[in-house]
Amino acid sequence: MSTSRTVSVGDIAMRITEHGDGDPVVLCHGFPGLGYSWRHQMSALAEAGYRVIAPDMRGYGGTDAPPDAAAYDRTHTVADLVGLLDALDIEQAVFGGHDFGAHLTWDLPSLAPDRVRALIQLSVPRLPRSPFRPSAGFARMAEKHFIHFHYFQEPGVADGELDARPAEFLAKIFHALGGDGNYLACWQHPSQGNGYLDVLPEAPDLPWSWLSTDEFDHYVDEFTRTGFTGGLNWYRAEDLVWEQTEHTRDLPIAVPTAFIAGAADPVLTMMGRTALDAMAELVPGLQSTTLVPGAGHFVQMEAPDRVNDAMIDFLRALDSPTP
Repeated sequence: MSTSRTVSVGDIAMRITEHGDGDPVVLCHGFPGLGYSWRHQMSALAEAGYRVIAPDMRGYGGTDAPPDAAAYDRTHTVADLVGLLDALDIEQAVFGGHDFGAHLTWDLPSLAPDRVRALIQLSVPRLPRSPFRPSAGFARMAEKHFIHFHYFQEPGVADGELDARPAEFLAKIFHALGGDGNYLACWQHPSQGNGYLDVLPEAPDLPWSWLSTDEFDHYVDEFTRTGFTGGLNWYRAEDLVWEQTEHTRDLPIAVPTAFIAGAADPVLTMMGRTALDAMAELVPGLQSTTLVPGAGHFVQMEAPDRVNDAMIDFLRALDSPTP
């Protein structure tokens, strides 16, 4: 059975959920997520013989949420994960990441190399470092169409909109980014005069095939309590992250790595399928790529059996002696 507790990881207190014994696997969620987003993986990996640790990341759920966006830069977020291992007396772990969690954990092998045994990355391929400051790139895209990265930059704007209507936002974003959604419809709208809820497609009534009403209500309850500012601050720290990883972002990742994504994930469409080819060059340790037909961005919730099988196959291969 999974258990939850709060641990000190440095300058914040972090809520974690744990299940199982054995080699540790730390699973890092993205936006808008929680450690709860890995609920389907917890028992499966534990039953396969692993100790699974799913934190609420900085800014989310039961973890502290500093108000300053600078507290979400790469110095702080890497320190959170290193501090988590220290707090749990773990020398080295396999790290899994989804969305912004993957964005962070792609940087771990270069910034905390002694603490990373392997990576399991979901939905966000590793890309080369942009030559442009992220906020400048977001602003340029916003001249053509609505882009949430740009809309999220101004403190208080998106926060006010989403905090006032958490259930509507969560239903819309989960559906739009899912395999049955149409997230890119957002791009049909101009930035001027629109909020995120104005451009996201309407969502069907719950329950869905991959999200029950009770599961959805858990997200609504948590984000109603905390608001969205902590999650939005990850977007607002992107310029700082870009600056801090100038000399490390393009270093090759040699640790064993698995990549898993929904074949219908709009993130892959936005990045372009060539992103997978670029990732292969940046990640010489890449051992497997799994694209799940019909699944979208929240692949670990939409197709948990396929994701669990891919994760367990990869982990067991790590444990197998090299011939």
